[in-house]
Amino acid sequence: MARMPLISGNWKMHHNHFDAIALVQKLGYVLGKDDLEAVEVSVHPPFTDLRSVQTVLESDKIGIALGAQNCHWEEKGAFTGEVAPPMLAKLNVRYVIVGHSERRELFGETDDDVNRKVKAVLKAGMTTILCCGETLEEREAGGTDAKVTGQVLAGLDGLKADVVGGLVIAYEPIWAIGTGRTASAEDAQAVCGLLRRTVAGKWGAAAAESVRIQYGGSVKGDNAPALMACPDIDGALVGGAALEAESFAAIVQFRLAAPQG
Repeated sequence: MARMPLISGNWKMHHNHFDAIALVQKLGYVLGKDDLEAVEVSVHPPFTDLRSVQTVLESDKIGIALGAQNCHWEEKGAFTGEVAPPMLAKLNVRYVIVGHSERRELFGETDDDVNRKVKAVLKAGMTTILCCGETLEEREAGGTDAKVTGQVLAGLDGLKADVVGGLVIAYEPIWAIGTGRTASAEDAQAVCGLLRRTVAGKWGAAAAESVRIQYGGSVKGDNAPALMACPDIDGALVGGAALEAESFAAIVQFRLAAPQG
């Protein structure tokens, strides 16, 4: 079964709503119809930009999905500074990143927190991009496999196979985020293949075949073709290169740089 690649731009804490409007308009110009039919694309602006980006995407009929970077697990309540999943769904957000390493490492999110968010996103009718990844110390100690499989099993705990098959998992080695270091295509494939086997072992072959697995960590236009050629890599979760239309478009257009067979 062919899985539609998903290239997601995580803007993190960059771009005010004026910058955001300019960026998505430029993406709409740079990316052609063929690009957006061959590859699914999502952008994940800061919360303050979401309404502005939604308006541009819908009014200009730009075929890019709107995404969010995080959410709370409750539908409403006294949680100052938080954003509830139903609020995102009302803005036609399609994808929500959950469990990004920066949320885990800097803000203390636990596997249990991540699992609750995954379920809340699904309940609100959106799709989860569940992140997993290891630190450099964990990798050098041989702990990569245990770390990433543990995060995925905990994050998706309690979900049925058909639900898991419709989700997205993003492998983002922490040592490669924003450092300029990228896992080799072989190393990225090894971990993404492990994640697919993990899904198969817990939720069955059908779920493993349909779940999409992204790689994230200093992805750029020049390394995207090799990464995307790997059999178990179905897209990319892009950070810094997603902040400029040209560099992000070069990743979306990875097929154009790939060797023709």
